[in-house]
Amino acid sequence: MSIPSSSKVMFLNGPNANLYGLDRDGTYGRESFEGIQQSCQRHAESLSMALDFRQSNHEGVLVDWIQEARSHHDALIINAAGLSYRSIPILDALLAFEGPVIEAHMSNIWKREPFRHHSMISQAATGVIAGLGVIGYRLALDATAQLLAHNKG
Repeated sequence: MSIPSSSKVMFLNGPNANLYGLDRDGTYGRESFEGIQQSCQRHAESLSMALDFRQSNHEGVLVDWIQEARSHHDALIINAAGLSYRSIPILDALLAFEGPVIEAHMSNIWKREPFRHHSMISQAATGVIAGLGVIGYRLALDATAQLLAHNKG
């Protein structure tokens, strides 16, 4: 797989992702958000991608970043967390993004509370990865690399 070294990927994390790893027996595993970020950065580098990994607890900030990605990034990965299920502004911003969009969730949203079974932002996603924890984040990077190679190849 040949990925142009100029490929830039924005990876957005929504509300409370900064708390990953604080509840050792919780839904999201033991690894801290900082550890996940470092792991993703290393994996992106191994795929020859520049990764812009961000987190915000605020819907409007995520919308601003998605709009920013339109001009500066080739692909977008997003775990909008609780905003996945109700944010039309995030959906609208994602629909305006022209590159691949991967929706990633640490937990299996279909095994959780019924309100989590329908993600609004899936309508804008090229694909969805859920329920695999940190492995899912790496798989989202792998899928993005393959989509970019295919689109530019």
